[in-house]
Amino acid sequence: MAEKSQNTTIAQNKKALHDYFVLESYEAGIELHGTEVKSLRQGKCNLKDAWCSIVDGEMFVNGMHISPYDHGNIFNRDPLRVRKLLMHKKEIMRLLGTTKQQGLTLIPLSVYFKKGRAKVQVGLCKGKKLYDKRDVAAKKEATRHIEREMKERMR
Repeated sequence: MAEKSQNTTIAQNKKALHDYFVLESYEAGIELHGTEVKSLRQGKCNLKDAWCSIVDGEMFVNGMHISPYDHGNIFNRDPLRVRKLLMHKKEIMRLLGTTKQQGLTLIPLSVYFKKGRAKVQVGLCKGKKLYDKRDVAAKKEATRHIEREMKERMR
């Protein structure tokens, strides 16, 4: 029996990495219905404006767009519906405490398949200020410039 690939990344939230500092990341399962899994396997997922919330001890992802399955019918679900994330109760309560006390937020960073099951990587994030974003851009530009100069000297 052939093994499935370990991690197949479906979507990444690049905007979150630009707007937030990721302090910690957690892996959570996601509760999907019917044709949503088939649509994910086709890679039709968008995390651009997604965020997580904790309600009554359960964790949910809001704003995650999974396009309706092409060959689906009445079984297709609303693309933007709120989906439940599957984590241990202790982890959820710990995250709830940290987000309430320190003013942090929970952002889905990526969606991937692990051993045939859909998983979401959730990041405990702190928002970046405008000067932080400028600083990161300046550092990235400096490393690009150094790499370019090194490449020129090697020729």
